Amino acid sequence: QVHLVESGGGSVQAGGSLRLSCAASGFSITSCALAWYRQAPGKERELVSTMRNSGATIYTDSVKGRFTISRDNAKNELYLEMNSLKTEDTAVYYCTACKNGPEFTYWGQGTQVTVSS
Repeated sequence: QVHLVESGGGSVQAGGSLRLSCAASGFSITSCALAWYRQAPGKERELVSTMRNSGATIYTDSVKGRFTISRDNAKNELYLEMNSLKTEDTAVYYCTACKNGPEFTYWGQGTQVTVSS
C-alpha cells in the first residue's frame, strides 16, 4: 500500500527558510514522477515543482531560484527546500507521486506553511 507522509511545515517570517520532507512507502520513488503542489485559502491548487524519473526538475515561475526539489533514493524521500519565503507562499503543501495521464495518483495529507510579514 502506497503512503506519502509530509513533514517540515510550520510558521516562518518572510525571508526565512523551511525544508519539507515526504516519506514514501509502498513503492520506489525512482520509479515515478514526483511533485509538490500547494493550495492557498480560496485559491486553486498549484503545481510548485516536479521531478521526473530521470531526476530532471521543473519549477513554477514564482518559486524559481528560491525553491529546490530533491530526493534521497536510499531513504525513499522527497524534499522541497524553500528559501527567501514570501507571504504569498503561505499554503498547504502536498507531496504527490506517479502520474496517470495528467494527474498524480498518490497524495500525502499535506503540511501547512505559513509565512508572516
